[in-house]
Amino acid sequence: MKIKKAIILSAGFGKRLNPLTLSTPKPLLTINSTNLLDKTIDVLKKFGVSEIFINVHYLSEKIIFYIEKNNINLKFSISNEKNKILDTGGGILNIISRFNDEPFIVLNPDTLWSDEYLNEFKNMEKFFFFKKCNNVLLVVNKEKSFDKSLKGDFNLNNNILNRNSETKNFIYTGAQIINKKAFNNRKIDFFSMNEVWDEIISKNMLFAFESNNQFLHVSTLDIYNKILKKFKL
Repeated sequence: MKIKKAIILSAGFGKRLNPLTLSTPKPLLTINSTNLLDKTIDVLKKFGVSEIFINVHYLSEKIIFYIEKNNINLKFSISNEKNKILDTGGGILNIISRFNDEPFIVLNPDTLWSDEYLNEFKNMEKFFFFKKCNNVLLVVNKEKSFDKSLKGDFNLNNNILNRNSETKNFIYTGAQIINKKAFNNRKIDFFSMNEVWDEIISKNMLFAFESNNQFLHVSTLDIYNKILKKFKL
């Protein structure tokens, strides 16, 4: 089986990247001759999805204009959280309310996605279908993070995530594959995916696949500038 639908979460304010994000939404920040959103779309196209959904809120008109202007050869749908931002969980649920039961991949565009992730996405996809998961996350050991200030999100044991100890060694990369069943009977409202994950963790059923790539995540203005300088982007 193949994942054919993707969601790119693009509604956030990016406040830690001010003043850049006062006029430019975080997904459109420049990386070399392209931007974060373009890199995310490119890796999803190569992964093989046929339809991409993007949620927007802050400076939404700029993201919508960018998608329309660039005539990207994929089917796109915009979910405009115009009146109320819904956070990560609510934003995803708002989009998948129109889905059937097919699973989908979700990417955060503030990670620098590259072709090096393609095999990991494919292996994560195989793992998802083999284990018949409701949710599988791509995580990375925090030693591989360029931003050394990031604290871990999870512990990982035999491909199952937990938060049992104060010291957590694995960071969520911003990529996950989900089945609608992960949301149970939740209603569309403001809530974080962390609430969904914690519920699945309580059942010892939150699976993960470990990435071996260096984790480049545009978290703050300082880190953004350091990434540009370090990799001459």
